[in-house]
Amino acid sequence: MRLPDHIAWSGPETDYDLDDSAQRAYVYEQVLREGTDDDVRRFIDVDELVALWPRLYLPPWVSEAWARWLRERRGLELAC
Repeated sequence: MRLPDHIAWSGPETDYDLDDSAQRAYVYEQVLREGTDDDVRRFIDVDELVALWPRLYLPPWVSEAWARWLRERRGLELAC
């Protein structure tokens, strides 16, 4: 898959293999950092987000917002 330019705005266009867990985690990080609400709905699977959570490197405001969302809607307590 290839991310839209407004998400992957730096560097050359890159195709990502979502079967590769490292590349999938990178795509999730980019979408959560740079994507719009529509991008998040399009590219992020919540169950996969939870599975990838320990491997993601996100700014504190992003991880705190998602941890709060997951706590309120899924009853999950995830470390930020």
